[in-house]
Amino acid sequence: MCADNAISHDQGVPASSRTALEDPGQISIAGAAVKAAARAVVDRATPELVALSHRLHAHPELGFEEERACGWLGDMLTAHGFTVTTGVCDLPTAFVAERGSGPLVIGICAEYDALPGIGHACGHNVIASAAVTAALALGEVADELGVTVRVLGTPAEENGGGKVLMLERGAFAGVHAAMMVHPAPSERLDPFCLARAQLSIRYEGRAAHASACPEDGLNAADALTVAQVALGLLRQHMTPDQRVHGIITTGGQVPNVIPELTEAAYYVRAATLPALHELEARVRECFEAGAVATRTRLTIGSDSPTYSHFRHDSQLLAAYERNALALGRSFPPVGPADDRQAGSTDMANVSLAVPSIQPLVSIGSGTAGLHQAEFAAYAARPEADRALLEGGLAMAWTAVDMALDVAARGRLLAL
Repeated sequence: MCADNAISHDQGVPASSRTALEDPGQISIAGAAVKAAARAVVDRATPELVALSHRLHAHPELGFEEERACGWLGDMLTAHGFTVTTGVCDLPTAFVAERGSGPLVIGICAEYDALPGIGHACGHNVIASAAVTAALALGEVADELGVTVRVLGTPAEENGGGKVLMLERGAFAGVHAAMMVHPAPSERLDPFCLARAQLSIRYEGRAAHASACPEDGLNAADALTVAQVALGLLRQHMTPDQRVHGIITTGGQVPNVIPELTEAAYYVRAATLPALHELEARVRECFEAGAVATRTRLTIGSDSPTYSHFRHDSQLLAAYERNALALGRSFPPVGPADDRQAGSTDMANVSLAVPSIQPLVSIGSGTAGLHQAEFAAYAARPEADRALLEGGLAMAWTAVDMALDVAARGRLLAL
């Protein structure tokens, strides 16, 4: 457990920030000066930040195995004045880093796990480096703003729900706003995220000689075949924002032995948690049908917590948009087809507990999309380097706006 990491801060604000907060006419002047100071930090650290991204990209690590990534981020944050605690929440590759001691706690989320076989095809090297960018920029002005910067190193986003575990175990306690950016083929403020359940399927039957005495066997592979047919028929009743997809991980060893064990991994997705629970119940019935038809034994488990739908905080998004535009980013029009290109994230669970955003930053990958080897190649190119620097600085500037705006600061502190 890591509930002890929750920090209680004095509600006092430094005199320099208090002056701006008390005089609206001074806010824009103070904000411009603080943002310039934050940008200067990023400019000085640019070679270091880009090198971090490329190092992560060249050494991909799977979820809960990100030992080097966790260490590299921790070392860099320590060198820039952060107090870093690793192995938090009983997760060896999770960490919490803090700088500043103000009452407004800004959470910056870093994720750094990769995908098997295709490395950083989701660009988590960009996410982690953008988080460090935001942290360094904001950490330098934290005391002036009356904020605490808390970087949360969150493992296993792809398959394991590191943020969900850290949320449940107290790492986000006391955080007033949480942010991260995610690389993508195109820029977007509020990407549509589906709630997701992960199912591990196991059918156990009885082996037999497939030619001499097949009648003595109970075919576990046939059980999964029946379930897949049932799932195919279920799709005609699914809404456009629902998904069911999976892979067979164990399906027999040789053709002349009736398979006694079949295993599969499946994802179920829907627009909201209630819709997900309803769909998941029907999907489970499809797997149960396979067991009934073949008289095999079915076990359904899960290797990951359920991911929720995402609740984007409109005020944080508006501030991020202004700052991203000021840095030269642009947001193309969003059409109905864009919501069809939906994934899932454990950051969504954080968004239901803490005001959160997760904008997409373009890395110029064109038609190469997430979870493709081609996208992984783009994640270490100059456009991705620019995205992590500008995305990180836009997050830092957004935090500056929240700290200096009387109403925005009060809203976050009151939540």
